[in-house]
Parts: sequence; C-alpha cells; structure tokens
Amino acid sequence: MVAEADAAPIDGWDFSWLDGRATEARPSWGYQRLLGERLAQVESALDLETGGGEVLNGCPSLPPLMVATESWPPNIARASARLRPRGVTVVSTSDLPFADDVFDLVSSRHPVTTPWPEIARVLRPGGTFFSQQVGPASVFELVEFFLGPQPLSARETRDPSHAVEAASAAGFEVVDLRSESLRTEFFDIGAVVYFLRKVIWMVPGFTVEQYLPKLRELHELIERDGPFVAHTTRFLIEAHLIE
Repeated sequence: MVAEADAAPIDGWDFSWLDGRATEARPSWGYQRLLGERLAQVESALDLETGGGEVLNGCPSLPPLMVATESWPPNIARASARLRPRGVTVVSTSDLPFADDVFDLVSSRHPVTTPWPEIARVLRPGGTFFSQQVGPASVFELVEFFLGPQPLSARETRDPSHAVEAASAAGFEVVDLRSESLRTEFFDIGAVVYFLRKVIWMVPGFTVEQYLPKLRELHELIERDGPFVAHTTRFLIEAHLIE
C-alpha cells in the first residue's frame, strides 16, 4: 500500500485516487454552487490558485472575461487543457500581474495566502472577493501524529478572525463568514501517504523513507482500531470592496 501510494501521480487537485480509502465531509454551504451563482452575474472575474481548474470548470456559466492563475507547472498544464476551451485565460504566476480596477469578482478555493491589498487593487470599486479557505488546526490529529504537539501559534494560524482583520485593513467589508469542522477518515496507510504527498504543507518535507517508522506505527493502529479520524476545518468568506 505504501509503495503504491508513493508512486501515484499527485499533479492536479483531483483526489479521486482516495475513493474508498479516505473520506472527508464537505462544508454545508456548497462552495462551487455559490461560486457559479456569482460568476453568472458578473462581466469579469479572476480565480486565484485555480489548481487544475476542476472547481472553476464545474461552474455552468462563466463571464465574458474569465482569468485564472496558477503557479505549479503540472497544474498549469491541466488547468490550461481544461479551461481554455471554455474561453478562460490561464496565467502562469503566483502574483497578480493585472491592471487596477479590472475585475468584478475575485475568487479562490483554498489559497495558500490571501494578498488582500493586491486583490483590492485589481477589483473594481464595489467588487467582491469570494473564497473557501482552510481553517485553523486543520487535520491536526494527523499532523501531530507525525510531528508531535504543535504550539498554540501554529494551531491559531488561519483563524477566520485574522482574515476579517486583513480584509478590513485593505478596504473590504466582510458580508459573510462561516466556518465548520468536518470529519475526515483514513482507512489505510496508503491513503495517508498519498494525502501527505499531495497536501505538502501538512508535514513539510514528508517522504516515506523519513517517516517509515511512524507510518508502520499508524498502519498497525488502523489495522487494530479502524479508520484514523481527523477533523478538517474550513471557512467561507465573502467581502465587498468599499467604494
């Protein structure tokens, strides 16, 4: 199981390899549906860190001007192949190399960081930022199994209150903020290996070789007690740029 998971391709943001091997509850709000509703009502939009374009491509209607950014080469190729037939311009960048006041809507699902001042710059006055983000201490049961107890500062990173403060400082009014803790289960050690290879910030520098003793320990735990249970945290934030 470990060898299989260690050899599996991890490009794109498709987790179908985990079907039957791990489960993660989804937030009740339905981000893709809500994003699709907003995209249908604007003339121009920008999707940051689009991954392989999976979420954006699932939206039934896109505005006349639709741009997506991505910086990881394997994802860029996937996003381009998926989104360009729908008229989306895919830009290879980790920045926002766009003029001021261009977009009605900026969106991002699970961004690594949120550059609030730059988002404010490229949005038109009254424009909207809409995002689903990873919340604090997400899947920390798994993180701490491998890394040990984490300091309070690490557990409080990505707290929604920090996003509200940063949004306000950049000239936004937060009009919607929701958060949920969601049950996540890993049914075998291969699922854990694949997850940690793909979600690289959970256990930075993870390799099978380095963590083989802990992997063996976790495998025995799953075999004895059943699925390893963790909790994913997510929050939804919608903010309007004050005119």
